[in-house]
Amino acid sequence: MDYATTLAAAVLIGIGFVLQQYAARQEPESRFLSPRILTDLLRKPRWLVGIACMVTGQLLAAWSIGHAALTLVEPLLTTYLLFALILAVPMAKQAIHWTEVTGALILCAGVTLLSLSRSTKPIGLSFGSFSHWPAAAIIAGIAFVAVQTGRRTRGPARAALTGLAAGLVFGIQDALTRQTLQILQGRSVTALFTTWPPYCLLGAGIVGLWLMQNAFSAGPLHSSLPTIAAGEPVAGIVLGIVVFGDRIQISPGMLAIEAGGIAALIVGVVAVARSSAFGGLRKITDAITPHSAPHPSAPPHAPSGVSRLRRAHRRSFHGPASGEEGG
Repeated sequence: MDYATTLAAAVLIGIGFVLQQYAARQEPESRFLSPRILTDLLRKPRWLVGIACMVTGQLLAAWSIGHAALTLVEPLLTTYLLFALILAVPMAKQAIHWTEVTGALILCAGVTLLSLSRSTKPIGLSFGSFSHWPAAAIIAGIAFVAVQTGRRTRGPARAALTGLAAGLVFGIQDALTRQTLQILQGRSVTALFTTWPPYCLLGAGIVGLWLMQNAFSAGPLHSSLPTIAAGEPVAGIVLGIVVFGDRIQISPGMLAIEAGGIAALIVGVVAVARSSAFGGLRKITDAITPHSAPHPSAPPHAPSGVSRLRRAHRRSFHGPASGEEGG
């Protein structure tokens, strides 16, 4: 049941990401890191459908996080790249190449290897007081540095760095989701209003969403999605171990499996996310971007030299006419 729910969440999240990027890519560059990017996107139906898919997927992911270790859920959720690819192919009208298929298989192999080495810790036995969260502050600091570095760059580099920041914040959000579910164990819903994790969860969700839309707007999907997909599970796994006491089996054989799983996960994420179909989405959105085309009611601006020739022509035409009248 945990596996099926997590895969269903990955399907919805992948579809939601593609629809959101399709809409966010139309935003002008001047909206980067501006709150107005969210207010603009709220008026786009395609983006709202993408948000609905993502939120539903996140709710299913929250259920999975509450019933399994983050070291299991995070790698499995990364398969949303596969489902994003399935949707991006018909939208971009691109064929799937063997490199993308190979990347998908490597990604699945990495997820399988990491799942073999997990040690699930039930939520009722986990811990996570406020004093156990300094690692989250460190991860948030890394995300802040990535955003500031991305501000000084443009294009794919900006999209990748901002996407990395969004992925790290989403990893923190996943850990906060687990902490919130832990609070509800044996308590009423009103307990959420008197503890800090739900408020931090809401803040992390808003910041992560805002950063992700900026990453989608800054560049093509194959620039931002790999770092989002890689940053989230890394942050989630670290917090699962440090905060909640998730255990990873330590032995020569298991360490080799874990290292191979992490390597396969990174290689697979990059290979799938760099799909030509994701690059084709950028061409579609560039073609329909409103601010890139002249307004239909506005006449084209003539070069200054042409304007001067037209004025001179009018003066030469009216000059003789007035002379004839005077003569």
